Amino acid sequence: MEKMEVPHVEHNLRSPTSPCVDLKPLENLHLCDREGTQSADSGVGELDDLPVPHQISISNITCDSFKISWDSDARGKERITHYFIDLNKKENKKENKFKHKDVPTKLVAKAVPLPMTVRGHWFLSPRTDYTVAVQTATKQADGDYAVSEWSQVIEFCTADYSSVHLNQLLQKAEVIAGRMLPLTVLYRNQEEEYFNQARDSQCHRMLPAVKDNSGSHGSPISGKLEGVFFSCNTEFNTGKPPQDSPYGPYRFQVQAEVLFNQNTNLYFGDFYCMYTAYHYVILVLAPEGSKGDLFCKGRLPALDRSNNRFLTCVEGEDGTLSFQHAQDVTLELVYTEPVDLSLGTVAAISGHQLRSSSTVNAKKDPSCKICNISVGR
Repeated sequence: MEKMEVPHVEHNLRSPTSPCVDLKPLENLHLCDREGTQSADSGVGELDDLPVPHQISISNITCDSFKISWDSDARGKERITHYFIDLNKKENKKENKFKHKDVPTKLVAKAVPLPMTVRGHWFLSPRTDYTVAVQTATKQADGDYAVSEWSQVIEFCTADYSSVHLNQLLQKAEVIAGRMLPLTVLYRNQEEEYFNQARDSQCHRMLPAVKDNSGSHGSPISGKLEGVFFSCNTEFNTGKPPQDSPYGPYRFQVQAEVLFNQNTNLYFGDFYCMYTAYHYVILVLAPEGSKGDLFCKGRLPALDRSNNRFLTCVEGEDGTLSFQHAQDVTLELVYTEPVDLSLGTVAAISGHQLRSSSTVNAKKDPSCKICNISVGR
Protein backbone atom coordinates (compact mmCIF):
# COMPACT_ATOMS: atom_id res chain seq x y z
CA MET A 1 0.00 0.00 0.00
CA GLU A 2 1.39 3.39 -0.96
CA LYS A 3 1.29 6.40 1.33
CA MET A 4 -1.78 8.59 1.40
CA GLU A 5 -1.66 11.69 -0.72
CA VAL A 6 -1.54 14.94 1.28
CA PRO A 7 -1.50 18.28 -0.57
CA HIS A 8 1.54 20.45 0.06
CA VAL A 9 1.42 23.44 2.38
CA GLU A 10 1.79 25.99 -0.40
CA HIS A 11 -1.45 24.87 -2.04
CA ASN A 12 -4.54 25.55 0.05
CA LEU A 13 -7.63 23.41 -0.31
CA ARG A 14 -10.77 25.40 0.32
CA SER A 15 -12.69 23.65 3.09
CA PRO A 16 -16.46 23.36 3.38
CA THR A 17 -16.16 24.17 7.08
CA SER A 18 -13.56 26.96 7.02
CA PRO A 19 -12.61 29.61 4.45
CA CYS A 20 -8.99 28.57 4.01
CA VAL A 21 -6.70 26.11 5.82
CA ASP A 22 -2.93 25.77 5.70
CA LEU A 23 -2.18 22.06 5.31
CA LYS A 24 0.49 20.28 7.30
CA PRO A 25 2.16 17.11 5.99
CA LEU A 26 1.06 14.13 8.11
CA GLU A 27 3.10 10.94 7.96
CA ASN A 28 2.21 7.25 8.05
CA LEU A 29 -1.43 7.76 7.11
CA HIS A 30 -3.33 4.93 5.51
CA LEU A 31 -6.45 5.30 3.43
CA CYS A 32 -8.44 2.54 1.76
CA ASP A 33 -7.67 -1.15 1.87
CA ARG A 34 -8.34 -1.67 -1.81
CA GLU A 35 -5.89 0.61 -3.57
CA GLY A 36 -3.06 2.90 -2.53
CA THR A 37 -2.65 6.61 -3.09
CA GLN A 38 0.10 8.74 -4.51
CA SER A 39 1.95 11.89 -3.53
CA ALA A 40 0.36 15.21 -4.46
CA ASP A 41 2.89 17.56 -5.96
CA SER A 42 0.42 19.95 -7.48
CA GLY A 43 -2.31 22.40 -6.63
CA VAL A 44 -6.06 22.62 -7.03
CA GLY A 45 -7.64 24.14 -10.06
CA GLU A 46 -11.06 25.63 -10.66
CA LEU A 47 -14.40 24.07 -9.81
CA ASP A 48 -15.49 21.63 -12.48
CA ASP A 49 -18.78 20.11 -13.52
CA LEU A 50 -17.91 16.88 -11.73
CA PRO A 51 -20.61 15.00 -9.80
CA VAL A 52 -21.05 16.29 -6.26
CA PRO A 53 -21.20 13.52 -3.62
CA HIS A 54 -24.49 13.35 -1.72
CA GLN A 55 -26.15 11.00 0.77
CA ILE A 56 -22.85 10.54 2.61
CA SER A 57 -22.85 7.35 4.70
CA ILE A 58 -20.42 6.52 7.52
CA SER A 59 -20.26 2.90 8.74
CA ASN A 60 -17.99 0.31 10.40
CA ILE A 61 -16.70 2.93 12.83
CA THR A 62 -13.82 1.87 15.12
CA CYS A 63 -11.57 3.90 17.40
CA ASP A 64 -9.20 4.69 14.52
CA SER A 65 -11.03 3.98 11.26
CA PHE A 66 -14.34 4.25 9.42
CA LYS A 67 -15.90 3.40 6.08
CA ILE A 68 -17.36 6.12 3.90
CA SER A 69 -19.59 5.93 0.84
CA TRP A 70 -21.88 8.27 -1.07
CA ASP A 71 -24.13 8.60 -4.07
CA SER A 72 -23.47 10.86 -7.05
CA ASP A 73 -24.89 11.63 -10.47
CA ALA A 74 -23.67 9.51 -13.38
CA ARG A 75 -22.74 12.57 -15.44
CA GLY A 76 -18.98 13.05 -15.51
CA LYS A 77 -18.32 10.01 -13.32
CA GLU A 78 -15.86 8.56 -15.81
CA ARG A 79 -13.56 11.60 -15.36
CA ILE A 80 -13.13 11.17 -11.58
CA THR A 81 -9.59 10.17 -10.66
CA HIS A 82 -9.44 11.18 -6.98
CA TYR A 83 -11.51 11.93 -3.90
CA PHE A 84 -10.77 14.82 -1.52
CA ILE A 85 -11.89 14.15 2.06
CA ASP A 86 -12.11 17.05 4.50
CA LEU A 87 -11.81 15.58 8.01
CA ASN A 88 -11.89 17.81 11.10
CA LYS A 89 -12.39 17.47 14.81
CA LYS A 90 -15.72 18.94 15.77
CA GLU A 91 -15.25 22.15 17.72
CA ASN A 92 -15.30 21.66 21.48
CA LYS A 93 -13.63 24.28 23.61
CA LYS A 94 -13.34 21.93 26.59
CA GLU A 95 -11.81 18.93 24.84
CA ASN A 96 -8.26 17.82 25.52
CA LYS A 97 -6.42 19.30 22.53
CA PHE A 98 -2.77 18.79 21.78
CA LYS A 99 -0.18 18.81 19.00
CA HIS A 100 -1.07 17.66 15.50
CA LYS A 101 -4.40 16.16 16.58
CA ASP A 102 -5.95 19.60 16.02
CA VAL A 103 -4.74 20.09 12.45
CA PRO A 104 -7.63 19.99 9.96
CA THR A 105 -6.78 17.14 7.61
CA LYS A 106 -7.35 17.08 3.84
CA LEU A 107 -7.00 13.51 2.63
CA VAL A 108 -6.56 12.75 -1.06
CA ALA A 109 -7.22 9.25 -2.33
CA LYS A 110 -7.35 7.61 -5.71
CA ALA A 111 -10.90 6.95 -6.85
CA VAL A 112 -11.75 3.39 -5.85
CA PRO A 113 -14.99 1.43 -5.50
CA LEU A 114 -17.07 2.48 -2.50
CA PRO A 115 -17.33 2.06 0.45
CA MET A 116 -13.78 3.16 1.18
CA THR A 117 -11.94 2.66 4.47
CA VAL A 118 -10.27 5.65 6.10
CA ARG A 119 -7.72 4.57 8.66
CA GLY A 120 -5.02 6.40 10.54
CA HIS A 121 -4.10 6.65 14.21
CA TRP A 122 -2.17 9.87 13.62
CA PHE A 123 -5.33 11.83 12.89
CA LEU A 124 -8.16 9.72 14.33
CA SER A 125 -8.62 9.50 18.10
CA PRO A 126 -11.05 7.22 20.01
CA ARG A 127 -14.35 8.64 21.27
CA THR A 128 -13.93 11.88 19.34
CA ASP A 129 -16.49 13.85 17.30
CA TYR A 130 -15.49 14.59 13.72
CA THR A 131 -16.97 16.32 10.69
CA VAL A 132 -16.35 15.04 7.18
CA ALA A 133 -17.14 16.27 3.66
CA VAL A 134 -16.09 15.01 0.22
CA GLN A 135 -15.20 16.38 -3.23
CA THR A 136 -14.63 14.45 -6.40
CA ALA A 137 -11.63 15.50 -8.48
CA THR A 138 -9.79 14.85 -11.71
CA LYS A 139 -6.03 15.19 -12.00
CA GLN A 140 -5.11 17.16 -15.09
CA ALA A 141 -2.11 16.96 -17.41
CA ASP A 142 -0.37 19.92 -15.71
CA GLY A 143 -0.66 18.22 -12.31
CA ASP A 144 -3.41 20.46 -10.98
CA TYR A 145 -6.80 19.17 -9.89
CA ALA A 146 -10.22 20.14 -11.13
CA VAL A 147 -12.74 19.59 -8.34
CA SER A 148 -16.45 19.40 -7.72
CA GLU A 149 -18.39 21.35 -5.13
CA TRP A 150 -18.10 20.02 -1.58
CA SER A 151 -20.72 17.61 -0.34
CA GLN A 152 -22.80 18.33 2.73
CA VAL A 153 -20.93 18.10 6.05
CA ILE A 154 -21.57 14.91 8.06
CA GLU A 155 -20.85 14.40 11.77
CA PHE A 156 -19.81 11.14 13.44
CA CYS A 157 -18.00 9.92 16.54
CA THR A 158 -15.24 7.32 16.68
CA ALA A 159 -15.64 4.28 18.92
CA ASP A 160 -14.09 3.02 22.16
CA TYR A 161 -11.05 0.77 22.24
CA SER A 162 -11.85 -2.74 21.06
CA SER A 163 -10.89 -5.86 23.03
CA VAL A 164 -7.78 -6.09 20.84
CA HIS A 165 -6.63 -2.62 21.90
CA LEU A 166 -7.44 -3.25 25.57
CA ASN A 167 -5.38 -6.43 25.48
CA GLN A 168 -2.49 -4.39 24.11
CA LEU A 169 -2.86 -2.03 27.08
CA LEU A 170 -3.09 -5.01 29.44
CA GLN A 171 0.16 -6.46 28.12
CA LYS A 172 1.92 -3.13 28.60
CA ALA A 173 0.62 -2.87 32.17
CA GLU A 174 1.79 -6.40 32.99
CA VAL A 175 5.36 -5.47 32.02
CA ILE A 176 5.71 -2.87 34.81
CA ALA A 177 3.41 -4.32 37.50
CA GLY A 178 6.31 -5.50 39.67
CA ARG A 179 6.32 -8.05 42.46
CA MET A 180 3.24 -8.86 44.50
CA LEU A 181 2.71 -7.68 48.08
CA PRO A 182 0.14 -8.99 50.60
CA LEU A 183 -2.97 -7.04 51.56
CA THR A 184 -5.93 -7.62 53.86
CA VAL A 185 -8.28 -4.67 53.34
CA LEU A 186 -9.80 -2.49 50.61
CA TYR A 187 -10.47 1.17 51.40
CA ARG A 188 -12.17 4.31 50.10
CA ASN A 189 -11.31 7.86 51.16
CA GLN A 190 -13.82 10.71 50.98
CA GLU A 191 -14.91 13.88 52.74
CA GLU A 192 -16.96 13.46 55.92
CA GLU A 193 -20.04 14.80 54.12
CA TYR A 194 -19.94 11.87 51.70
CA PHE A 195 -20.28 9.31 54.47
CA ASN A 196 -22.89 11.39 56.28
CA GLN A 197 -25.02 11.44 53.13
CA ALA A 198 -24.62 7.67 52.73
CA ARG A 199 -25.92 7.19 56.28
CA ASP A 200 -28.71 9.76 56.23
CA SER A 201 -30.21 9.52 52.75
CA GLN A 202 -28.86 6.36 51.10
CA CYS A 203 -29.84 3.72 53.68
CA HIS A 204 -26.26 3.45 55.01
CA ARG A 205 -24.96 2.57 51.54
CA MET A 206 -22.30 3.95 49.23
CA LEU A 207 -24.01 3.95 45.85
CA PRO A 208 -22.39 3.34 42.44
CA ALA A 209 -21.70 6.43 40.33
CA VAL A 210 -20.71 6.72 36.67
CA LYS A 211 -16.96 6.61 36.22
CA ASP A 212 -15.44 9.95 35.19
CA ASN A 213 -13.34 10.56 32.06
CA SER A 214 -9.92 10.10 33.63
CA GLY A 215 -7.45 7.75 31.99
CA SER A 216 -7.26 6.52 28.41
CA HIS A 217 -9.53 8.40 26.04
CA GLY A 218 -10.78 5.17 24.46
CA SER A 219 -11.49 3.12 27.58
CA PRO A 220 -15.02 1.61 27.36
CA ILE A 221 -15.68 2.18 31.07
CA SER A 222 -15.23 5.99 31.11
CA GLY A 223 -18.57 7.77 31.36
CA LYS A 224 -20.44 4.45 31.18
CA LEU A 225 -19.61 1.95 33.93
CA GLU A 226 -21.20 2.58 37.33
CA GLY A 227 -19.33 1.62 40.47
CA VAL A 228 -17.80 2.57 43.82
CA PHE A 229 -14.07 3.26 43.69
CA PHE A 230 -11.72 1.53 46.13
CA SER A 231 -7.97 1.40 46.67
CA CYS A 232 -5.86 -1.52 47.83
CA ASN A 233 -2.22 -0.44 47.66
CA THR A 234 -0.20 -0.77 50.86
CA GLU A 235 2.90 0.88 52.23
CA PHE A 236 5.97 -1.24 51.59
CA ASN A 237 7.35 -0.94 55.12
CA THR A 238 4.11 -1.51 57.08
CA GLY A 239 1.93 -3.65 54.81
CA LYS A 240 -0.98 -1.33 55.69
CA PRO A 241 -2.87 1.32 53.68
CA PRO A 242 -1.07 4.69 53.50
CA GLN A 243 -2.24 7.40 55.86
CA ASP A 244 -2.17 10.07 53.15
CA SER A 245 -4.95 10.46 50.58
CA PRO A 246 -5.91 12.78 47.70
CA TYR A 247 -9.63 12.12 48.11
CA GLY A 248 -10.52 13.09 51.68
CA PRO A 249 -9.61 12.75 55.35
CA TYR A 250 -12.12 9.99 56.18
CA ARG A 251 -11.69 6.34 55.20
CA PHE A 252 -14.09 3.44 54.82
CA GLN A 253 -12.15 0.20 55.29
CA VAL A 254 -13.43 -3.32 54.65
CA GLN A 255 -11.89 -6.77 54.72
CA ALA A 256 -10.86 -7.69 51.18
CA GLU A 257 -12.84 -10.96 51.10
CA VAL A 258 -16.12 -9.09 51.59
CA LEU A 259 -15.88 -7.52 48.12
CA PHE A 260 -13.37 -9.80 46.37
CA ASN A 261 -14.04 -13.51 46.62
CA GLN A 262 -14.86 -16.59 44.54
CA ASN A 263 -18.16 -15.01 43.45
CA THR A 264 -16.46 -11.88 42.11
CA ASN A 265 -15.29 -11.56 38.51
CA LEU A 266 -12.20 -9.45 37.82
CA TYR A 267 -11.66 -7.35 34.67
CA PHE A 268 -8.91 -5.09 33.33
CA GLY A 269 -10.25 -1.60 32.56
CA ASP A 270 -7.40 0.79 31.83
CA PHE A 271 -3.70 1.67 32.13
CA TYR A 272 -2.49 5.26 32.17
CA CYS A 273 -0.28 7.96 33.68
CA MET A 274 -0.72 11.71 34.20
CA TYR A 275 2.59 13.26 33.12
CA THR A 276 4.35 11.65 36.09
CA ALA A 277 6.40 8.51 36.72
CA TYR A 278 3.42 6.89 38.50
CA HIS A 279 1.20 4.56 36.49
CA TYR A 280 -2.37 3.60 37.28
CA VAL A 281 -4.25 0.38 36.51
CA ILE A 282 -8.04 0.30 36.78
CA LEU A 283 -9.59 -3.07 37.64
CA VAL A 284 -13.30 -3.86 37.86
CA LEU A 285 -14.67 -6.08 40.64
CA ALA A 286 -18.07 -7.33 39.48
CA PRO A 287 -20.16 -9.86 41.43
CA GLU A 288 -21.12 -12.75 39.15
CA GLY A 289 -24.28 -11.97 37.19
CA SER A 290 -24.54 -8.36 38.37
CA LYS A 291 -25.35 -5.44 36.08
CA GLY A 292 -21.69 -4.45 36.08
CA ASP A 293 -20.61 -8.00 35.27
CA LEU A 294 -22.91 -8.08 32.25
CA PHE A 295 -21.50 -4.72 31.11
CA CYS A 296 -17.91 -5.96 31.32
CA LYS A 297 -18.39 -9.32 29.58
CA GLY A 298 -17.26 -8.94 25.97
CA ARG A 299 -16.02 -5.40 26.54
CA LEU A 300 -13.11 -5.85 28.95
CA PRO A 301 -10.37 -8.50 29.26
CA ALA A 302 -11.28 -10.92 32.05
CA LEU A 303 -8.52 -11.76 34.53
CA ASP A 304 -7.96 -14.98 36.47
CA ARG A 305 -8.69 -13.88 40.04
CA SER A 306 -6.07 -16.27 41.45
CA ASN A 307 -3.36 -15.74 38.81
CA ASN A 308 -2.76 -12.29 37.35
CA ARG A 309 -0.15 -9.54 37.67
CA PHE A 310 -2.25 -6.97 39.54
CA LEU A 311 -4.62 -8.27 42.23
CA THR A 312 -5.07 -11.89 43.29
CA CYS A 313 -7.44 -13.81 45.53
CA VAL A 314 -6.22 -17.33 46.37
CA GLU A 315 -8.16 -19.90 48.39
CA GLY A 316 -6.11 -22.04 50.77
CA GLU A 317 -6.70 -25.68 51.67
CA ASP A 318 -8.59 -24.59 54.77
CA GLY A 319 -10.90 -22.34 52.71
CA THR A 320 -9.37 -19.05 53.82
CA LEU A 321 -8.61 -16.41 51.21
CA SER A 322 -5.32 -14.55 50.83
CA PHE A 323 -4.72 -11.47 48.73
CA GLN A 324 -1.83 -9.77 46.95
CA HIS A 325 -1.42 -6.59 44.90
CA ALA A 326 1.17 -5.34 42.41
CA GLN A 327 3.87 -3.18 43.96
CA ASP A 328 4.83 -0.91 41.07
CA VAL A 329 1.45 0.37 39.85
CA THR A 330 -1.32 2.22 41.67
CA LEU A 331 -4.48 0.12 41.53
CA GLU A 332 -7.92 1.71 41.28
CA LEU A 333 -10.75 -0.76 41.88
CA VAL A 334 -14.30 -0.23 40.66
CA TYR A 335 -16.81 -2.31 42.63
CA THR A 336 -20.01 -2.38 40.60
CA GLU A 337 -22.61 -2.78 43.37
CA PRO A 338 -23.72 -0.64 46.36
CA VAL A 339 -21.63 -1.17 49.50
CA ASP A 340 -23.24 -1.09 52.95
CA LEU A 341 -21.30 0.89 55.53
CA SER A 342 -22.03 -1.81 58.12
CA LEU A 343 -19.65 -4.12 56.23
CA GLY A 344 -16.65 -2.07 57.38
CA THR A 345 -15.60 0.93 59.43
CA VAL A 346 -15.32 4.69 58.84
CA ALA A 347 -12.61 6.67 60.61
CA ALA A 348 -10.45 9.76 60.12
CA ILE A 349 -6.93 9.21 58.79
CA SER A 350 -3.92 10.86 60.39
CA GLY A 351 -2.09 11.79 57.16
CA HIS A 352 -2.36 14.64 54.69
CA GLN A 353 -4.70 15.21 51.77
CA LEU A 354 -2.54 15.11 48.64
CA ARG A 355 -4.85 16.92 46.25
CA SER A 356 -2.26 16.93 43.45
CA SER A 357 -2.44 13.12 43.36
CA SER A 358 -6.15 13.00 42.59
CA THR A 359 -7.10 11.26 39.35
CA VAL A 360 -10.56 12.83 39.00
CA ASN A 361 -11.03 13.59 35.26
CA ALA A 362 -7.24 13.46 34.85
CA LYS A 363 -5.99 13.30 31.28
CA LYS A 364 -3.60 10.61 30.12
CA ASP A 365 -0.14 11.64 28.94
CA PRO A 366 -0.33 10.94 25.16
CA SER A 367 3.47 10.96 24.80
CA CYS A 368 4.24 8.23 27.36
CA LYS A 369 5.81 5.23 25.66
CA ILE A 370 5.03 2.95 28.60
CA CYS A 371 1.23 3.20 28.66
CA ASN A 372 0.17 4.25 25.14
CA ILE A 373 -0.72 2.02 22.23
CA SER A 374 -0.77 2.72 18.49
CA VAL A 375 -4.35 4.03 18.40
CA GLY A 376 -3.70 7.02 20.62
CA ARG A 377 -4.60 8.04 24.15
